Amino acid sequence: MTTHYSLLTTNSRGYITLLSVLVVGAVGMAIASSLLLLGLASSRTSFALEQSAQARMLADACVEEALQQIRDVSLFAGSNTLMLGKGVCEYSVTNLGGSGAFVTASSTVGNVVRKTEVTIDAINPTIHVAVWQEVADF
Repeated sequence: MTTHYSLLTTNSRGYITLLSVLVVGAVGMAIASSLLLLGLASSRTSFALEQSAQARMLADACVEEALQQIRDVSLFAGSNTLMLGKGVCEYSVTNLGGSGAFVTASSTVGNVVRKTEVTIDAINPTIHVAVWQEVADF
């Protein structure tokens, strides 16, 4: 009878060890998959922030191009499209009668769109920007 009891005790310890290893493995897999998913979400967020910054700089570059056109031809009015880097931007200049102008610029990088409006209250002798702001829509 003692032999039978010691055999059961040895088998019970083996099952307990096996179950412990399985539980620890499952917890480890859950932690690893959570970290992997968090890393993926962080990577996507970082990519979207990078595209947003690029789109903002591209919209500003379009406004700068429009200001250069106004500087070259003080009565400039019109629009243009620029392709720079990984994005595209469009600007439009509305002349306000020779003493000022209104510039809108919209840029797209990936799925991110940024828009900027600029109001110029003096063109000669130098361009004076009264308002330069990012807007949600024109």
